[in-house]
Amino acid sequence: MSTELELVARSYAFDGFVHTYRHASAATGTPMRFSVFLPPSATMDKPVPVLTFLAGLTCTEETFFAKAGALRLASSLGLGLVAPDTSPRGANLPGEDDDWDFGTGAGFWLDATEPPWAAHYRMEEYLTRELSSLLTQLPLDLSRQSIFGHSMGGHGALALALRHPGRYQSVSAFAPICSASVVPWGEKAFPRYLGADPKAWRAHDVAALVRDHGGPRGLPLFVDQGLDDKFLDTQLRPELLEAACQAVNHPLTLRRHVGYDHSYYFISTFVADHLAWHANALGLSA
Repeated sequence: MSTELELVARSYAFDGFVHTYRHASAATGTPMRFSVFLPPSATMDKPVPVLTFLAGLTCTEETFFAKAGALRLASSLGLGLVAPDTSPRGANLPGEDDDWDFGTGAGFWLDATEPPWAAHYRMEEYLTRELSSLLTQLPLDLSRQSIFGHSMGGHGALALALRHPGRYQSVSAFAPICSASVVPWGEKAFPRYLGADPKAWRAHDVAALVRDHGGPRGLPLFVDQGLDDKFLDTQLRPELLEAACQAVNHPLTLRRHVGYDHSYYFISTFVADHLAWHANALGLSA
């Protein structure tokens, strides 16, 4: 794995810095990009806790920082933010740019097992192993890390927290895909990434993971969902996650908000609540 980070953009914001890096990825076999917000308190002698945001379909490493309105509070909390890209880019696989909800910009935060995708679409390995290793070069305390996300990224955040117990101190999501194996987005992506066996899909389905591995001592889940979200009834299905958590007594805070849709207007309205949730888990004062 290459450990060389190329700084491609740097912006001053709320007395801290947003850095965007590019690097050669061994996990994906392509160049990858990620963005980091470093609050003014971050130094190599005193690294800050880190909160990773996983974005949704079609988004990039820039989307969250530009649209969510999270930087002011992160700066005052002394909280580092990380936003990776949502897929490999430039793998030049047949069909990877044909649809907005599969391939480029739609890595689903999993490791593909089926050709040709398995050679490059390894977003779980990228995030949990390669990117984590690279982040040790920055003033971030990886012993104190949490994760959250939106839509496909909400699915990713919840699934990865359940698949890697003990790795994250907290997890939350905005409008996540709650049971990807039984909704159209997942039914399109999972067979192509993971093959025809539904057992392989279940291992990346949040509601199924809760039923199989959750319980009263599990990591509490915090989810916000807008009730005017056009994807609510077909793609997101929060009631399936709610039922799974009730079945095994897994802690869940699920808030439903009248009038809110799937956009970053929704995220920006409630992002402070999520940062406060994670700050508390990471030992910071919200």
